[in-house]
Amino acid sequence: MEKFSFELIKEEKHTGARLGVFHTPHGDIQTPIFMPVGTAATVKSLMPDTVKELGAQILLCNTYHLYLRPGQEIVKAAGGLHEFMHWDKPILTDSGGFQVFSLSGMRKITDEGVCFRSHIDGSKHLFTPEKVMDIQHDLGSDVIMAFDECSEPGYTHKKAELAMYRTLDWLKKCYEHHNADDSHSHQMLFPIIQGNFYEDLRIKSAIETVPFAKCGIAVGGLSVGEPSDVYVKMLDVLQPYYPKNMPRYLMGVGTPDYIFEGVLRGIDMFDCVLPTRIARNGTALTSKGKVVVRNGKYKDDFTTLDEECDCYCCRNFTKAYLRHLVNCGEILGAELLSIHNITFLLNLAKNIRQAILDDNLLEFKKDFYDKYYKV
Repeated sequence: MEKFSFELIKEEKHTGARLGVFHTPHGDIQTPIFMPVGTAATVKSLMPDTVKELGAQILLCNTYHLYLRPGQEIVKAAGGLHEFMHWDKPILTDSGGFQVFSLSGMRKITDEGVCFRSHIDGSKHLFTPEKVMDIQHDLGSDVIMAFDECSEPGYTHKKAELAMYRTLDWLKKCYEHHNADDSHSHQMLFPIIQGNFYEDLRIKSAIETVPFAKCGIAVGGLSVGEPSDVYVKMLDVLQPYYPKNMPRYLMGVGTPDYIFEGVLRGIDMFDCVLPTRIARNGTALTSKGKVVVRNGKYKDDFTTLDEECDCYCCRNFTKAYLRHLVNCGEILGAELLSIHNITFLLNLAKNIRQAILDDNLLEFKKDFYDKYYKV
């Protein structure tokens, strides 16, 4: 078997949602899947073995942050990310494009690349497509992302078109640099479809991007603040243009409703910092909706966080105890809520896979929503 391949197991008969297996050098990934984010080569507050025990099949790490700290040379010297962070399953690294995009006033975009100042010490750096490939080669991740320009809501058509064509130009440079020799054949390059919220640009981007997709393609620039109906519309526009024989990755999506809408439109992979970020703020995703355990009404609530969850947090602790930990700033609070939130989204993906297998995805979605939106 090739190092990378995608096996389409089934399409749900009512919706066309896909059940598949993405084969990689570090193991197989059952899709649809949610990928926890380990920004700085760690899922915040959790040990790698814990994340594995929760059922995570693949982690996402951040090129921009790892480039700044500890530096790609350190990671390479350690034997790559897998050795550095003690994770033997697949790893995907993003290109840093979204992080640079988020810097706003601290960066300047040209056709050459992006000149930016570090958010840590203000030092000046330049990301070019070739540089981003070199960083990810040194990091040694299984899936690497092409460098792209993520355009924000409110861009004019002309400005969004310029960003789309720049992304296509950078993609060609990434592709050529990555494939200059066979030394990086253990890493799969995913190109990224952009185009803002303009149908013609999204279609143009998809058509021009697909030839560079060998075993995976990504959609960027969605779930960045646009209304949900616009998000859904863009996915509908793109669906006919995806290759069938490879995984489709929707970047930066981690809420249950957006995951459902993505799966229903042929998406296979999702990632987001959401579960650990809101955990650190004292918020849990539960079968009956979000629960903000730091709120006063939970101070003497000795019930479990989610009666339908069997994670370590829900088996052993009450809302009252979790509230106590969060309000005291205890690290254990963030750890327990992170365990629960990641479990919640991994279980959601697992149940979606089963629903596709059983041809009842829409029924499962309705039952889930009936409970999830109770609170």
